Amino acid sequence: MVDPGTVVNVIKQARERRTAPLILELDLTDGIVETAPADPLSAIMSMRRTHLRDVLDGLRRARSDARVRALVVKITGGIGMALAQELRESVQALRDAGRHTVAWAETFGEGGRGNVPYYLASAFDEVYLQPTGDVGLTGVALEEPFLAGALEKAGVRPLFAARHEYKTMANTFMEKAYTPEHEESSRRLVASFGEQLAAGIAASRGLPVEKVRELVDRGPLLADEALEEGLVDHLGYRDEVYAGLRKRFGDEAQLRYVARYNRTQGFAKRLPQPGRQDVVALINGQGPIRLGRSGRGGPLPNSGPAMGSDTVGAAFRAAVKDERVKAIVFRVNSPGGSAVASDAIWREVTLARKAGKPVIVSMGDVAASGGYYVSMGADVILAQPGTITGSIGVVVGKAVVSDLLDRVGIGMGTVADGAHARMFSSTKEFSESEWERINASLDRIYDDFTAKVAQGRGLSRDRVHELARGRVWTGADAREGGLVDELGGLEAALELARKKGGLPADAPVRSYPHASPLERLKPPESSEDRTAASARFDGWGSLGGLAARLGLPSAGPLVLPGSWEIR
Repeated sequence: MVDPGTVVNVIKQARERRTAPLILELDLTDGIVETAPADPLSAIMSMRRTHLRDVLDGLRRARSDARVRALVVKITGGIGMALAQELRESVQALRDAGRHTVAWAETFGEGGRGNVPYYLASAFDEVYLQPTGDVGLTGVALEEPFLAGALEKAGVRPLFAARHEYKTMANTFMEKAYTPEHEESSRRLVASFGEQLAAGIAASRGLPVEKVRELVDRGPLLADEALEEGLVDHLGYRDEVYAGLRKRFGDEAQLRYVARYNRTQGFAKRLPQPGRQDVVALINGQGPIRLGRSGRGGPLPNSGPAMGSDTVGAAFRAAVKDERVKAIVFRVNSPGGSAVASDAIWREVTLARKAGKPVIVSMGDVAASGGYYVSMGADVILAQPGTITGSIGVVVGKAVVSDLLDRVGIGMGTVADGAHARMFSSTKEFSESEWERINASLDRIYDDFTAKVAQGRGLSRDRVHELARGRVWTGADAREGGLVDELGGLEAALELARKKGGLPADAPVRSYPHASPLERLKPPESSEDRTAASARFDGWGSLGGLAARLGLPSAGPLVLPGSWEIR
């Protein structure tokens, strides 16, 4: 027999759970996933990760939910500059809605840089720092290696050609120090990031920009120094952070992760709705661009997803065919890659626009070289001030290792049929006719790239060439030059898409191509089937060089060199 008292307690607890005040939590220790990976294995592995859409949607819902009293965020160093700016915007909107916001960290950079984590934290009402922590506000720097001297000693001859002088990937291998153009570009990038950090922190903490600059030059600051200078509000441990929130909002307040809160609140909207419901399609393009299907990286660190032209193209075609889709948001987070794959995706963007579907691009941390190529045909491009973009240029080349092989006693026997049969061999230099073919290819790609930029951005070819030449820009500078239309994040892009599509402000967003696990298991009926270009598992990951040697696609000529993370 069921105890009536137990039943009453269960009902009471359920009612309290629905009506009790809420304190939302966000833990950035493992970073934020831009989107659920396309291939099933990666999707399973990322199920417990925090997704950007859940965070943004959850904070947006919280602005109008009277139960939500506060947001508390544990901040670590796992996010980039543009993503930090996206979160700052959402936090500020929550503050404007009257919710209390608290950031806490054990340290903002322990023995390292903590610029971006502290920049994010400064947007909150209160900032807590563990008493043994530091504020690693040390300024922005780029360190770029030049390998020409080492390669020369090793007997390796790098042979590269680029369009144009700011396309710096080849410099890594062919130079021993900065070229004037390379140094100019890097200095401006660093200066732009420094300006954004100082201005954002100054505005959020109520300090003069000059004071923030002075503190940066003194950094890293010890906890008590940061407290004295007004960079943090309290020194305390996690338990003290939460005790303060309990004291302010009552012991009955319940903790809820933002992602869990969003999924619970949004469950009713995800149920099938009667009648026809118009939507915004969200298409994600993440990672290096390649021909074929999207996929995930391998088991090694920093071997993230790849953007396949087949998968992204199928997503656009599915969105165009769906009469419910009134606008498309294309989220791009990519350093580029294959020129041909980039062009194939660009074509799908233009076809979507011709079909009457507005396309809004939302740039993430990086949308450069091929990442800019796939974006330039959109109706509107949004980027964060700290987005890395541009790099409108091309580079092709190889490293000749014949001298190295001679030194270690390795002989290479070769036979060939065709004047250019060994053109891309690493054991011979380019002949005069091969250089002619390479330069013809570079000129064609660059001319085509810049012509499409001019067409898409409404700029003259001369103006595009001034902005191009391989130069990398921050989103703030790209907007000044006309390469970007507006500064803003994914939420702003979705809002704009709803307006352009004639949709209500709460119109739902649906990821494309959408296929259930069962549909993915069935063989596709044709190349137009939305499951035909399902993502694949890519086990090579960061062993891409070896994969290329075995015949798999290499990165391609439209790629941004190096690692572009501001910490």
